[in-house]
Amino acid sequence: MTSKQQEKAPPVIILIAGHWLGAWAWDEVAEQLSSDGMRAIPITLPGLDDQDPQRANRTLDEQIEAIQSVVDAQGGDVVLVAHSGANAPVSVVIDRHPELVRRVVWIDSGPVSPGSAFAPDLPESVVEVPLPSFDALGEQASLDGLSIEHLHRFREKAVAEPAPVMRATVKLTNDGRSSVPTTLVCCSMPSAQVLELAHGGHPMFAEVSTLNHVDVIDLPTGHWPMWSCPEALAEVISNTAVQAA
Repeated sequence: MTSKQQEKAPPVIILIAGHWLGAWAWDEVAEQLSSDGMRAIPITLPGLDDQDPQRANRTLDEQIEAIQSVVDAQGGDVVLVAHSGANAPVSVVIDRHPELVRRVVWIDSGPVSPGSAFAPDLPESVVEVPLPSFDALGEQASLDGLSIEHLHRFREKAVAEPAPVMRATVKLTNDGRSSVPTTLVCCSMPSAQVLELAHGGHPMFAEVSTLNHVDVIDLPTGHWPMWSCPEALAEVISNTAVQAA
């Protein structure tokens, strides 16, 4: 391979799933990306490894450090793919080292605002937050496209989220994070609505309005497209990585 070909090689794709999920959540997507010639690294964040006896005590800082270590191991120059509640640690990684991230792809998610916390009022007595019933979960996020088999696997493999992570306040200080090219993959909510909420200052989407380079892609399905339409999601991620090369 010539140096010119090496320069054009797609960046490494790092896949980070949201609450209750580990690297296993990306199995179908990662397999498809590999078939497309991409190098994808799904990771399990600290606190979401069911074999870790200290997992309930893991912190947001540890999750941030875990992602950063994978970025550093690739020499930087990566595409970060963040689903749902992975937005907090990924937002901080981008804030600290925007120069190492070629592009960030938010899957039914988006960057968080400085000073935000997912569950700031969660009592200190709460140690961990398990996966809710699907009836309760369906009131918070769309389950569209998930089969009985998907839900069974979700329930069987889900790991309770550490309460320290849910309560943690996100600290962002580097305006350079807004310059990282960004792709919003909108699944359970149309992109037009997401952008309208962002420009209207909605707290969940306000940070989107600060971004300098944003592409939006509609992939209509539920909140877990890595299961409901893995091939379509892999295609989106693959195309985005190729464009970032």
